[in-house]
Amino acid sequence: MSTAVKSLDASVIDDLSTHLRGEIILPGSAGYDHARKVYNAMIDKHPGMIVRCVDVADVIQAVNFGREHDLLVAVRGGGHNGGGLGLCDDGLVIDLSGIKFVHVDTANKTVRVGGGNVWGEVDHATHAFGLAVPAGIISTTGVGGLTLGGGIGYLTRKYGLTIDNLLEADMVLADGSYVTVNEQQHPDLFWAIRGGGGNFGIVTSFKFQAHPVKNVFGGPTLWPIEQTEEILAWYHQFMQEAPDELGGFFATLTIPGPPFPEHLHLKQFCGVVWCYAGDMTRAEKLFEPILAKNPIFQQVGEMPYPAIQSLFDGLMVPGLQWYWRADFFNDIGPEIKAAHLKFGSRIPTPLSQMHLYPLTGAAARVDKDATPWANRGTTYAGVIVGVDPDPANADKITNWCKDYSEALHPYSAGGTYLNFIMNEGDDRIKASYKQNYDRLARIKAKYDPNNFFRVNQNIVPEKIAKESVS
Repeated sequence: MSTAVKSLDASVIDDLSTHLRGEIILPGSAGYDHARKVYNAMIDKHPGMIVRCVDVADVIQAVNFGREHDLLVAVRGGGHNGGGLGLCDDGLVIDLSGIKFVHVDTANKTVRVGGGNVWGEVDHATHAFGLAVPAGIISTTGVGGLTLGGGIGYLTRKYGLTIDNLLEADMVLADGSYVTVNEQQHPDLFWAIRGGGGNFGIVTSFKFQAHPVKNVFGGPTLWPIEQTEEILAWYHQFMQEAPDELGGFFATLTIPGPPFPEHLHLKQFCGVVWCYAGDMTRAEKLFEPILAKNPIFQQVGEMPYPAIQSLFDGLMVPGLQWYWRADFFNDIGPEIKAAHLKFGSRIPTPLSQMHLYPLTGAAARVDKDATPWANRGTTYAGVIVGVDPDPANADKITNWCKDYSEALHPYSAGGTYLNFIMNEGDDRIKASYKQNYDRLARIKAKYDPNNFFRVNQNIVPEKIAKESVS
């Protein structure tokens, strides 16, 4: 059992504040309710204390304070985690949102990013130099959470997962020490954080390899939901033959409103959001067979890369209710196509949807043991999200999401992308890391033997795991 912050003497907290440049936010203080909010409004946790750090020294002080007083500790970056794992009840939240910087090294095409940055800030800085780092599809997503869990997005087929482009990280460990990890320094820890989540320490700085991406060609294409099986079969075959430069996720969705035309509003569709990051002079030719499928709506064209990265920011704003389920898939058989038609025709609220992200191309050419992300060679990462602004609809979106997922799960490839789920327990985590879990547990035992960092998709240190079995 962990100590609750409220049981600490006020003088202890006052003493901590004298060692911080950032601020301490306590229950009842101004800004507390705002500070404890995360992207998913379904999460309603009440930390005993939030330490909003502005530099590495603050993080070290907060870690040492949490350890010395036996507090439950959560680490918050961008706050997008579906299960709300950047927060905890009664314990200490170490908030990195004040640690922001983006430095682009144009000579080496690398970029160093603070632990509190979001991806839109990175895209803004790199785009000026015609560069980009592979990331997700919502620009308000935190760099830390997305990276440590893997990182799937529009550039995955061309440049791999975000972790495949991580070169180095600066970290504060459970004992309060500060280390730099890369292929030469603490290579075991560097291996572990490329997909192992926040289990091993707090990353205060990331160094990424960036790539030449200035403009892309893409956007949404939509078909009536009744064509789901046909379009999904075509999409699956088309992506098997497409060049790595072409990414794009398949979706079942409802058009919620603007900026889409009014005649589409509140109708259900299947569709693909495309992103081609190759030679722009070849883009229109590449899209000829796509447009030959006669989408009922299409808005594809050339745009700056940050534009497609932020395309859905205005729809998927912070403060909505979210429920997540996810699986990996190797093939798209008739049962899967039928399930997408069935549940895509029953989308309960305008913002609820399903996505299938292709994992072929560069991401599939990384060895399954090269990083903890064990699902190399899997064809798709699928995610279903029930989304709505009204808490009264929480059961509606949750039940639809669960039913949709349970219909698909028997045909899945096993495991899941852990950034795409709520808190589903140890078995789900182990199934996702597969053969890499035991190695992660040994590294966890080396760097965090007491499981200090456990408010996450938790990897139990090897010693604790063995003791719990015995």
